[in-house]
Amino acid sequence: MDNLTGLRKQINLINNEILKLLNKRAALVQKITMLKNETGTDYYDPMREAEMLSDILNQNKGPLPDELVKEVFSSIFHTALNYMGISNERKLLVGTESEVNLPKLNEMFDIDADIPVVIAGPCAVENFEYLDQVAKALKDNGVKLIRAGAYKPRTSPYDFQGLKEEGLKILHEVSNKYKLYSVTEVVDTRDVYLVQKYADVLQIGARNMQNFELLKEVGLTNKPIILKRGMSASINELIYAAEYIALQGNRNIILCERGIRTFETKTRNTLDISSIPIIKRETHLPIIVDLSHSLGRKDIVNQLAKAVLAAGADGIMVEVHPKPELALSDSKQQLNIDEFRGMLSTIGY
Repeated sequence: MDNLTGLRKQINLINNEILKLLNKRAALVQKITMLKNETGTDYYDPMREAEMLSDILNQNKGPLPDELVKEVFSSIFHTALNYMGISNERKLLVGTESEVNLPKLNEMFDIDADIPVVIAGPCAVENFEYLDQVAKALKDNGVKLIRAGAYKPRTSPYDFQGLKEEGLKILHEVSNKYKLYSVTEVVDTRDVYLVQKYADVLQIGARNMQNFELLKEVGLTNKPIILKRGMSASINELIYAAEYIALQGNRNIILCERGIRTFETKTRNTLDISSIPIIKRETHLPIIVDLSHSLGRKDIVNQLAKAVLAAGADGIMVEVHPKPELALSDSKQQLNIDEFRGMLSTIGY
């Protein structure tokens, strides 16, 4: 028994020595992390890890087999990587810890901070007459932003794809006529220059939320960017997508919750209202809610408009068409002009 106790004491001493050496190693890792942060070097260097393992195995005299030694040290290396990341997470430009000044939504468009921002208009630019009627209704009701798609990324290739540059020209003409800010979607890096030539605000749709080259391209513009959450995207993925834009220099970013895909069939998507306060807590970015695409139906728009604003949304987006029954896309979710006025009244606009 005395021999066993003595051996256990030796094990305890070795454990203490291992702990001291691990902490000494961690202190060196911390210094390396600081140097890598300064130079922007990746934390993980697979070549360096392979070299260290090779040296260790060459020094192994047993009795531990090489495979077990490799497993132990691989675990130590992995722990060091976690330590690097946990102790020195990069601060996001769009995060709450960032000191970067991000403009508020009302500052981007010279709108009274006491009222929610409303963005409204048809799903797509179909012709001058329809868009003109909607624009007049917006102007008459004090709404300053008109939305309409010139490029329409549709699920079916046989559906209406938009008027493209002709649609941009119509949107530009109508928005200038009524002194409104124009909002339209850009779907291709090759079209960014053309779209920004005609539109005041560029929109990245849900299908392109993780089109990273497109995010970088719009990040090089000075236009406000509405970034829609992907239909299966997490909140973190949306925030990182915004970071792609911010890293290129454009800080005029507006996040847009537009519902996520679930098993529910009563609505087109499931509106994730919880994303609003979470994004407010974790970023300095404004967030709006696209009610039309979240719901896919207009009979519950008024109630949800009040709900999202109560949850802290900075504004809402809704589709409005003079004759929804004749619309070339999304006819069931577009409000007519009288219904739009009713929604504005509901939210006290």
